[in-house]
Amino acid sequence: MGGLTVAPHLSLSESWRHSVPLDRSGNALYSPFFKEYLDDPFTEPKGILAKLNANENPYGPSPKAVQALKDGAVKGNRYAWKELFALVEKIAKKEGVDPKNVIMGPGSSDLLEKTGMVLFLEGGNVVSADPSYMSLVRVAEATGASWKGVPLKSDWSHDLNAMEKAIDENTKLVYICNPNNPTGSLTATAELRDFCARVSEKVPVFVDEAYLEFLDNSQKQSMVSLVAEGKNVIIARTFSKIHGMAGIRVGYIVAKEETLQQIQKITRAGMGISYPSVMAALASMEDVTFQEKSKKLNAQSRNYVCTELKKMGFDYVKSHTSFVLFPIEMEGKAFLKKMKSQQVAVRAFEINKKNWCRVSMGTMEEMKIFVSALGSVLS
Repeated sequence: MGGLTVAPHLSLSESWRHSVPLDRSGNALYSPFFKEYLDDPFTEPKGILAKLNANENPYGPSPKAVQALKDGAVKGNRYAWKELFALVEKIAKKEGVDPKNVIMGPGSSDLLEKTGMVLFLEGGNVVSADPSYMSLVRVAEATGASWKGVPLKSDWSHDLNAMEKAIDENTKLVYICNPNNPTGSLTATAELRDFCARVSEKVPVFVDEAYLEFLDNSQKQSMVSLVAEGKNVIIARTFSKIHGMAGIRVGYIVAKEETLQQIQKITRAGMGISYPSVMAALASMEDVTFQEKSKKLNAQSRNYVCTELKKMGFDYVKSHTSFVLFPIEMEGKAFLKKMKSQQVAVRAFEINKKNWCRVSMGTMEEMKIFVSALGSVLS
């Protein structure tokens, strides 16, 4: 750690220009348990046949969203306030809350980061799992917070008991990513709902549900109903995953009105969304057939990859998302380089002193390319 430097890179947050400590080999140090191997993160080499390193939906956006985006472009000179409110109303109806409980942003990471900035202006600490999605935590630390990382349980679910015990008088937020990134694991709905209902009486609980819609009966597994019950819970959703709109940038959070007012005293959440993006989101919400198709094809690719990994002897983490994490017997940076030589881009981590690959789900053709490349690299 003595040779540690700070540099911008494409971190686990999937966003540019985070300042994260690096080790002497240029790997990102998220915690004593968790680091990411970085291999020329700012550019993709030419000739990549399977880009499987950013949890992007290979099937989107919805054709209806694309048409709405094109049609909306001619009004790109206008602010989208009326249209944005229509989107908020549509989301509020879907989530069973009042429109005053919803604010929009250009992707959910933007809103995670704004929450991290606002809540920790006067210090404090944030409690979250380790490993987990680091966007909110990194920004909270940069603002002045300290982080209390709680290791996941042996089954990769959140250790809710340990997280509750970690809360002290300086804790200003508990952050939970469920399903979790980068593990793909799920914490049981009933246990999480009980935790959120109780703990939110002491401190706000932020539940990041970016991958929720890949689950069966996903709405029943959401914590969003707690907001309607008046609990101090914040729920984040994104159009980047099931809707396939990662490059269009639309997301939202649902929370108590007072919480959202606190965030918007500092920053105007919806200001960052373009007119065409709002129109695309409205259209995509209507295209349930596309969402169901994305979910089905994602599951098919995931099942195929997991079957092939099992044949190859890998003990992968059971995934409920659009990616799979599995252990590799190779140093991460060397693994990334060899996979790129096979024209495949993935991610690599060290978790609990073991090396892991995280592969995003692409088309079936891309996953077959991945499996073939993996076999060649590890043979």
